[in-house]
Amino acid sequence: MGPKLEAALEQLELRNLDGAREIYDEVLNSTAGDRPDVLARISGDLGATGHIDTIPELIAPRYDAERHGPATGINLLQAYLAMRSPESAQHVLDLLFALQKPELEERLWGFSNAIAELMVDRRQSRSGGSGSTHINLVTISKPIWAYGIEQIDGLLPAKSDQTKRIAFGQLSLPGIQDYEKLAAQPEEAIGRFARGFPLWMAETLFFSAQYSAVGVIGIKEQAHYALFPNEWTTDNIRQLIDTAGGTTIDYVVTGSLQEQGGDYQIRLRLWEIKGFRERKAFEATWTPATADQVLADLHQQIRFFFEWKATDGIPYAPTAQPTAWIDTLGASVSTFLADKGVLPREQLAPLPGNLIAPDTDTTALARLTIADRCQRLPLDTELPGLPDTPLVAAARARLGL
Repeated sequence: MGPKLEAALEQLELRNLDGAREIYDEVLNSTAGDRPDVLARISGDLGATGHIDTIPELIAPRYDAERHGPATGINLLQAYLAMRSPESAQHVLDLLFALQKPELEERLWGFSNAIAELMVDRRQSRSGGSGSTHINLVTISKPIWAYGIEQIDGLLPAKSDQTKRIAFGQLSLPGIQDYEKLAAQPEEAIGRFARGFPLWMAETLFFSAQYSAVGVIGIKEQAHYALFPNEWTTDNIRQLIDTAGGTTIDYVVTGSLQEQGGDYQIRLRLWEIKGFRERKAFEATWTPATADQVLADLHQQIRFFFEWKATDGIPYAPTAQPTAWIDTLGASVSTFLADKGVLPREQLAPLPGNLIAPDTDTTALARLTIADRCQRLPLDTELPGLPDTPLVAAARARLGL
């Protein structure tokens, strides 16, 4: 059965849906067509290649939650959400909740919120309201602190076409209250973290020999940042892939961050795009007192999983101050996007007070490029003493600081 499904996927990648459907019809009408793994594979491949509408057509008449399990049901549910069909999505969600699987409960509540929002949007549209607005995904294709100085010799590693390409999406914030009102205001701490964290992860793998990595940030109609109140769906991931402009993306990492009473929990999901299946999940919980240690441990787990290997360019060393570095990256992307006119300057808040101390080449370059952008915005900032190294001197000369 595996070779037939591989052949169907090849047809999908060649944009020959009819050819793929011939194979799928043969498979689904055979005894193998009732196997959970077969239905999950077909629905996943259709979603990964953008044939969302075909998933309900082929899968919905055959899907039985008890018999086929949650994986296919989640693919079907995501397809209905992408098609903006809340009633059908609600039906599948009810089937999945009825399985009573505790490990799925948090994710299913995220889907429940997405369905509720879709229903509200539709009611607003029918009553003449504004409904939902478009979210643009901005791709940061190199370390955010390198923009403006990327031409300096020895700064960034060379990347070949053979490297795997991975995208880290902005963290969603399930349970956040009044998220649209909050997003329209000047940048605040949890939104900065939601954007800074994927930039940290992307930077880490950018400096690994096997990967090209990008961070992805949401902007709502170039009016202000976007906040995501629900976990990313297939539609978000598909938009991300389309945003890549023809560049192949092999993996996408989505994540969520929740805060309750000063305790924080992060969940990350690694998606392999070729088969559109979840490959790995990471989870961590911390308090303000334990944040740096917990985040450093999570960072180490991720490097270990991806078999991180050093490459050329500036030597990469994990930070011992993750929270300060995440805030610094968040501030860096805000000043960068405002400087480029992508983000309105009114969205900028004063720089966070815990910008990382510039005691290494990397941290010094981050502070230099922030200071350079702040001069043009203008935004108040102080540039503390920097290490006297060739890279820092080259960056100073290039920026005129």
